[in-house]
Order: sequence, then C-alpha cells, then structure tokens
Amino acid sequence: MGLHVERAKKVFFVLASLMTGATVAACGLIGFVGLIVPHSVRLAVGADHRRLVPASALAGAALLVLADAFARTAIAPLEIPIGVITALLGGPFFLILLKRRKSAHGR
Repeated sequence: MGLHVERAKKVFFVLASLMTGATVAACGLIGFVGLIVPHSVRLAVGADHRRLVPASALAGAALLVLADAFARTAIAPLEIPIGVITALLGGPFFLILLKRRKSAHGR
C-alpha cells in the first residue's frame, strides 16, 4: 500500500539520466554548459537564487565565449567544434561531482 522508496529513487535516477542524455544528444554538447555552470557558480555565490541565476547566466555566456575563442585559435586555421571543448570541461567535472557525492554518502 506504500511506495518502495529505494526502488523509486533508482527509477527516477535512471529516468533523469536518460532525459539528460536525450537532451544532450538533441541539443549537442554545448547544452552541457547549462548543467556545469550553475553547479560551479553555486560554490562561488551560494544557493540564493536571486544571485545564482544571473551569475549563472553571465558565467555560462563567458564560458562559451572563452571556449569559442579557444576553439577558433588553438589550431588555426582549423576550428575545433565547441562541443568538444565543453565536453572536455564537462566530463571530468561530473566525474568529480559524482565522486564527491558518493564520498559524502559514505559509499
């Protein structure tokens, strides 16, 4: 008559992961910035959304401008796809985030 909480948490985790993967697949790796930047900015400005949202928007824009400039100049006259740059930043970031979360939960 109740909800099996641990099973529901696992199901929702898998569903959220699949939705995130589908979004990245549809929008490209640049959309990854929308996941990386707010986590990073939260460490600098705190969890107050009145400051977090504008700071995240500015930091995300700055990150993309810097990534684009690097992608255009790193091996000029060729261009690296900007998604490659954001993936190189985002992959390790989320591995660190997952490792930190596991250690915080004692697993």
